[in-house]
Amino acid sequence: MSPKNANRASGPASRPRPDPQAETMASRLQRPLACLAGLICATLLLAGCQRADTVQRGHRGTGMLQLYDPAYAVKAVDANQIPEPEPVDEAEPDTPLVGEVHKNVQVLKDLNVLEFSRLMQAMSTWIAPEQGCEFCHNPNNLASDEKYPKVVARRMLQMTREINTKWQPHVAGTGVTCWTCHRGQAVPSGDWFKHPGESGAGQNIMGNRVQQNTAGVVTVGNSSLPYDPLSTYLNTETPDIRVQGTQALAGDNRHSIRQAEFTYGLMIYMSQSLGVNCTYCHNSRALASWNESSPQRATAWYGIRMVRDLNVNYLNPIGPLLPAHRLSAEGDNPKVGCQTCHKGAYKPLFGTSMLGDYPELRGPIVRPPAPAASAVVAQR
Repeated sequence: MSPKNANRASGPASRPRPDPQAETMASRLQRPLACLAGLICATLLLAGCQRADTVQRGHRGTGMLQLYDPAYAVKAVDANQIPEPEPVDEAEPDTPLVGEVHKNVQVLKDLNVLEFSRLMQAMSTWIAPEQGCEFCHNPNNLASDEKYPKVVARRMLQMTREINTKWQPHVAGTGVTCWTCHRGQAVPSGDWFKHPGESGAGQNIMGNRVQQNTAGVVTVGNSSLPYDPLSTYLNTETPDIRVQGTQALAGDNRHSIRQAEFTYGLMIYMSQSLGVNCTYCHNSRALASWNESSPQRATAWYGIRMVRDLNVNYLNPIGPLLPAHRLSAEGDNPKVGCQTCHKGAYKPLFGTSMLGDYPELRGPIVRPPAPAASAVVAQR
């Protein structure tokens, strides 16, 4: 064989061909290894997920199941503790009413001086534990209204008593106190302002997005739903909250898809505020049916109307009293919502009532008339 032919013999044609059986074995080994790697990755990803506890709230098969995140529930418990009640000094029959001792008492005139002093001490703990009485009062002239927190607190006391008397369909016998919202803070968490909205330039380029597809809006759970359902539904007296209508879209029927999207935004806010999912109030197979909903849906119905009443008649009117740092950048006053009281609990303070320790906040105290002087002499 010539050297030339020898070189040709050692070329590609003379190389050993791959063994098909060996390739098949290798591929068989690679598949389980790939599956194992995928299983490990999935396990690591799922390890970061929180497991959910379930509570059956209705008959099985009716869609009345609640899901709870244990870690979230623990945080809600920590946020819903109550302080020890103030000690009680028993009043004597001749203990004077507060108006006989202090000047410029406008709301709590029905209390005696001991009841009044005890409630004031409790309020300083509930609202301004560091500043104490001076947060609202001039210590050299307690009767003065020179500090705006005092004027606001007076209005809030009226609001608290009204909630405990007028809105019992929502708060029941549990009621509310200043602690329900404030929890030791001068400005309670969970208040809200009107969303500033989109700039005019953004709307000219993108069109009117009707508040949708805006990232980072916690109110609606960071979803693409309209970003300000609270101004739409919790700051006016008569808006309809609807997902579907009962007739075709014609005439005065406003039950549109747009309205449904705002409604879902509100429902997400309420769900987050109470730490529950939709089936706390609704039956998931018939969301619109009142007959198949839980009693909590009726409670929530009254709660929505209570919040509207408080914002329209109490929070908005005190807006002009507040300094600029208490307002939003656009000058809007703070308002209340579900989160202001609930703070992640299905019932504020998980249903613990403080009114037993502070009955003065239930409403004006009606005292029996004092005995006539002649009767007192006769008894002696």
